Amino acid sequence: MPRLGVNIDHVATLRQARGGNLPDPVYAAFLAEQAGAQSIVAHLREDRRHIQEQDIKLLRKKISTKLNLEMSVAPEILNIACAIRPDQATLVPERRKELTTEGGLNVAANLKIISGAVKKLKASNIRVSLFIDPDKKQVNAARKTGAEIIEFHTGRYALAKNSREKEKFFNELKRAVDFARTQGITVGAGHGLDYANVRRIAGIKGIEELNIGYSIIAKALYVGLFAAVKEMRELVR
Repeated sequence: MPRLGVNIDHVATLRQARGGNLPDPVYAAFLAEQAGAQSIVAHLREDRRHIQEQDIKLLRKKISTKLNLEMSVAPEILNIACAIRPDQATLVPERRKELTTEGGLNVAANLKIISGAVKKLKASNIRVSLFIDPDKKQVNAARKTGAEIIEFHTGRYALAKNSREKEKFFNELKRAVDFARTQGITVGAGHGLDYANVRRIAGIKGIEELNIGYSIIAKALYVGLFAAVKEMRELVR
């Protein structure tokens, strides 16, 4: 069964709305682990709109599972990652005006830059994942960078307008997972997954980890974070 990574960015979003110390994303990470999360995901964006550098430092010290740092290839962020040394760095595209990550990295078009970032991170003993669309061309490019892991962007499946689109994007994802596995690449998936759509994705053979954040944090407002993570863990299981 896939492992569950819980993204805690939006706990920090709520904290930053008032500029105080609460809610604490590090304590949220602790609760998520207690409820069954097998990794903690946090995105240190260049504009620092939610997670801050200090959060990553504390997470590195406090959590007992894997720390997966989502990040751009900006030199400043690369230097921070190499200093803090998360267990895994997931390279994602980043635009200042986007509400959330809108698609996968175009690795094929930026092979030199991304390969350089992968090499720098691996030199600090950090495992590297690339967040890409489920596309054979991008899988081949990801393999050339030396990254050990890819995470497929599931947004098109999650946001499909009708059952025909949903089936199309599900099959696209399944084929991409099958292909990536033939290339010896570890496969994860995430973006837009929630309590209604996650079970089918979790059932795709070859996906080893699902990273989910917004839907869990949203549900936690009603039932608490421990219960929200526990329910998602059971659905993935």
